[in-house]
Amino acid sequence: MDRTGTSRRTFVAAGAAAAAGAGAVAVGAAPAAAAGAAPGTSTAAGPSVAVLGGGVAGLTAAHELAERGFRVTVYERRALGGKARSMDVPDSARGARRPLPAEHGFRFIPGIYHNLPDTMRRIPFPGNAHGVWDNLVAPPEMMFARSGAEDLRAPIPWPGERPADLTLDDVRRALTAFVETARGIPLHEAAYFVNRALVFLTSCDERRDDVWERTPWWTFTRAAEMSVTYQRILAIGVTRNIVATKAEEASTRTVGTLGEAFVFNALGRGADGPPDRILNAPTNEAWIDPWVAHLRTLGVEFELGWSLRELAYGSGRITAALVDDPDGARHSVVADHYVCALPVEHARRTWGAALRAADPMLARCDRLQTDWMTGIQFYLTARPPTVDGHLNCIDSPWSLTAIAQARHWTGGSFAEVYGDGSVVDCLSVDISEWGKPGILYGKTAKECTREQVAKEVWAQLKAALNDTGRTVLKDADLHSWFLDPGVSGIGGPNPVNEDELLIHPVGTYHLRPSAATKVPNLFLAGDYVAVPIDLATMEGANTSARQAVNALLDRAGSTAPRCTVQPLFRAPEIEALKRHDRLRYRLGLPNSLDLG
Repeated sequence: MDRTGTSRRTFVAAGAAAAAGAGAVAVGAAPAAAAGAAPGTSTAAGPSVAVLGGGVAGLTAAHELAERGFRVTVYERRALGGKARSMDVPDSARGARRPLPAEHGFRFIPGIYHNLPDTMRRIPFPGNAHGVWDNLVAPPEMMFARSGAEDLRAPIPWPGERPADLTLDDVRRALTAFVETARGIPLHEAAYFVNRALVFLTSCDERRDDVWERTPWWTFTRAAEMSVTYQRILAIGVTRNIVATKAEEASTRTVGTLGEAFVFNALGRGADGPPDRILNAPTNEAWIDPWVAHLRTLGVEFELGWSLRELAYGSGRITAALVDDPDGARHSVVADHYVCALPVEHARRTWGAALRAADPMLARCDRLQTDWMTGIQFYLTARPPTVDGHLNCIDSPWSLTAIAQARHWTGGSFAEVYGDGSVVDCLSVDISEWGKPGILYGKTAKECTREQVAKEVWAQLKAALNDTGRTVLKDADLHSWFLDPGVSGIGGPNPVNEDELLIHPVGTYHLRPSAATKVPNLFLAGDYVAVPIDLATMEGANTSARQAVNALLDRAGSTAPRCTVQPLFRAPEIEALKRHDRLRYRLGLPNSLDLG
């Protein structure tokens, strides 16, 4: 949602006057009298809640509240689903086919997630016993694609999942890559990395929250002193694949916590499912559209095209949400409770000085950092012989990760369902680095035009995949491309990205707010809110919304059951080692396994 624009405090007074005159104002009621029902009025009997933002956090909050009898209206400026949604490529459909599917970035729903899958199981889907959760499928492998060397291809074994089909040449290449990697990372470096992993694994929570939160992953692993292969795979590759952030800046607490969770996931400990899962269709078809339809049956109402401008504060409470409707008219939305479910870079623009003074943790959010991570899709007329899962181009200047999606989609032939009939696959790519020069134009992604970005990404993909005697990507197979429309102005002086990603440099953990604010009728939901997973993810957004709803139930004195909030798995056999480390930490001693 767009939070630009000026505040108009006169609307607050108008909204308050309307509330006093009517006795109660439904969610979405405008300050002035209007014919018919007020925008967003719900027929449910419970207290009213305005959910501001319709991404994963907002939809989760609406879901949990509606199940508990609250009258919920969701206000969303652009499209329900937020960064998780898929979208249509304009003018790409021919005949009875659907438009080509595009997205902000490919979906990734690993087995370490528990709260989001719980929500997915409660969203009905025709023919599925477990709702949209049954639309998750597990890619059987992943790959580190290295320029000028064989790519490191790794299977993802999981009970009941079919392994990838491999030719003799595939096996030869995989073994070659393994041997090259083993030679590229000296034994003492590999041993040191294992030691660092064990140090983190046995570190108590206090050491993690203090020492490791202040230590970059690059420093923790002493990457600057190690081989290039060590840096590329164990320092940079791990952070890009797991936490989509920069090893030189990322908090060791964040990287280590997620790395630990993925290791236990691979071992089948505390897992909801395989380590890597994606949807079996474009996101809206497999998840978002069924979710919205289900929420409507629960009484949730949606106001699309409505932009939050300010949360008006007075007398110790939020008095109204000042929003602009699709025509630009200003309204004062009055509700019993407000859930601010916007991304942090947009939410903090709506918090005025008085509101920030009422709860200083809101002001701390100004220090949270976001960066660009944006998707581009390439539509191909021949299915590329890529790995059957995600690939990480670890040498690419723009830190590309990608997946060829059509082989995982089960809704029929891609060419028969989408586009003009000639497109058979969608190669979805995430661009994680927008500030380094590329290989074609010598410019950063932000300095390139949209066309130059597409050509540069394609060139970097070919450099990573077409480098060892096999042609994976062919120019003749490229039908078209689609870059996230949230990106604008690139190639000019003022590049803009409407959907930035929260990043996790050192110290971030201590800046993240709680879902419950000191303002009794305001609650926060979003991937920047403090949650057990401590990462900007859909799981984090879903978990924060559950925490916000629980806080709202407490404030409202509700007897409704609280939302479950499941933390990351903790191996019981390691807890004794963590308790020992806690004693050492309090005595000012390092972890007993720490070699420095």
